[in-house]
Formats: sequence, C-alpha cells, structure tokens
Amino acid sequence: MPTVAVSQLKYGEKLGDNVTTKLGNVLFNKGKILNERDLEILKAFFIASVYIESKNGIEPEGAIEDAKVKEVATIPPFYIEYQNMLKLLKRVFLLANGGQPLPILDIRNGLEALIQHIDTYKVLTFTPKNRNLQDYIFHKSIMVSLTSYCLARWHGLPQKDLMQIALAGLLHDIGISKVDATILEKKGRLMESEMEEIKQHTLIGYQILKNISGINEGVKLTAVQHHEREDGSGYPLGVKGDKLHIYAKIVAIADIYNAMTNERHHKTAMSPYLVLEQLFTESFGKVDPTLVQVFINKSTQISNGTLVRLSDNRVGEIIFSDRSQPTRPWVNVNGTIVNLTIERSLFIQEVIGQV
Repeated sequence: MPTVAVSQLKYGEKLGDNVTTKLGNVLFNKGKILNERDLEILKAFFIASVYIESKNGIEPEGAIEDAKVKEVATIPPFYIEYQNMLKLLKRVFLLANGGQPLPILDIRNGLEALIQHIDTYKVLTFTPKNRNLQDYIFHKSIMVSLTSYCLARWHGLPQKDLMQIALAGLLHDIGISKVDATILEKKGRLMESEMEEIKQHTLIGYQILKNISGINEGVKLTAVQHHEREDGSGYPLGVKGDKLHIYAKIVAIADIYNAMTNERHHKTAMSPYLVLEQLFTESFGKVDPTLVQVFINKSTQISNGTLVRLSDNRVGEIIFSDRSQPTRPWVNVNGTIVNLTIERSLFIQEVIGQV
C-alpha cells in the first residue's frame, strides 16, 4: 500500500488506512475519498503522509517508500529550549531527592532561554513532543511555569515579578521528588494514607526551597500554598484567600488547568474548553475569580477560521466568538452553524489550528 506525502495528495484519492491525530483520535476513516477541505484539515493537523489505495495496481503520483517517511524540518527554538529544560528538570528532581543543592542559576538561565520564545506557547493548543506518562510531572511543571508567566503578564503584574512567577510554577511541585514513585504511578484510586503522603509534597517543597538564594519568598510560598483554596478548603494548612501569595493564586490556576488537560496515570485528559468552564465554576470560592476571568478571556482569544474538533467528532471552523461566553463560540461544520452557547451538550474537544 503506497504512502503519499500530504503535500502531494490529490482530490479524489482514497485512504488505505485510518488517519489519526497526535492525541490518538481518528481524523479520517479508511476508505474515505479525499476532497479539497480534507486536504486542508490534514495539513492543519500536521499529518506528514497517509496510506492511499492503489488504483489497478498503479501507485499514485507522489508515493514514497515507508522507510523514507521522515519529515525533515528545522526544529523551532522553543522546542529545543523546552527539551533542554526537560532534561535539566529531571536532574533537578534527582538532586532534590538526594538532598543536594539545586543549580538555581542553571534553572534560571534555562527558563529565560525558553521564555524568550514564549509567543510560540499557546495555552489551549500546546502539546509536548514525544511525551510519556513517566515524565508527566516534568512536563506539567514546565507547562505550569509557562502558563503562570502568561497569566501574570495578562493580569498586568510588574515585569520584575514575571521571571519569579515562572520559577514558582517550575518548582511548585519540587516536593514530589521525595514522594514514592509507586504512589504517583498508581492507576487505581489512592488510599487515604497514600493521599496524605502526596499532600506532604507541599511542605517538603517549601523545606527544599526555603534557604535558596536567587528566588524570592513568593516562589517559596507557592510550593506550600498552591493547593490552598480561597475558602480555606485546601491543604496543607487550610489558609484562606487573603493570606495567599499572588504567585500561589496564579500557579494554582495554571496547575489545575494543566493537570486536567494532560494524560495522567489515573485520569484521562479533558478538553481544554471543559476545563476552563470548570475553572469558572470553581472560581466562586475555590480559586481567585478575577484571575480566572483573565485566564479564560485571554486564552480563548482564538481568531476566526481556527479549526476545532467538537465532542461529537465533527470538525469545523470558528466563525464567531461571543466574549460573554468565550468557551462557546459558533462553529461552521460543512455549512451548518453550530452555536455552542445554545447546544450545551456539545463542546470543543480539540483545537486543531489555523487552516
């Protein structure tokens, strides 16, 4: 069965196998006859090549050998720095686990190099490359760092705070380094004793960071406060909103969002739009409502023409966004307008990107 580069596909060709997205969802089924719109969607998903059925034994023009199906492209600087940070963070967690000093200058330099390309990072659509569940905590820490930086900037915090908030996000879970890995990787429901051990990571994290110079008190407090809640229902100390550091309030929102939108050992990833709606609901008592509103308004500023996949698996493009309900735009699906503010049973499952 010939493999054809998407750039060489022609309308009317028939798929010889299912086409799946990077998240594992079926984009097109085997046997589908491709039209012009389908080719645009394949490109929007960054699909490099597909299997095409031969016609009377004749391979289609543009067919390439399977062994040669390798996309040669320059890796954007953001992804290079992201991988550098991933390697560094793994080393940092090992050092923390062993009670060794943390290379705070290396951490700061690595984070500054990554943030130089922050405009590449889109909160709703970013997915790390080649990730696995064993590296979940490292990926989440980096994404919480970047999300916290964006939210702090959107909220108008002073420039002097932005790098410190990014550090707070990166190191907020450093206490996890001392939690038993078998508990963290457990797929079933955690026992109460196991949950209590995980909760200790907040206090442990503060102990690891408290004597480090080069990070301010807000970074250290974030380690212990990022699971506290506005109404005092959080842990470990049940501190209420007026006693929480602004860094901790910001990182708490970024932490909830990134935990829920990424695959975990015991939970599957949720739609970013559903998570935003849940955050909005929880903002009344649990997390800072002003920060949540800023987060929702700014992260959903996606231009018209963006391709999205709905929860019923249909693909369409955003044609209008009501800023009073930013998580529920109007979507054009093959000429049919789906108004998500009315059709509440539907939601955006995945943001694909610009056509």
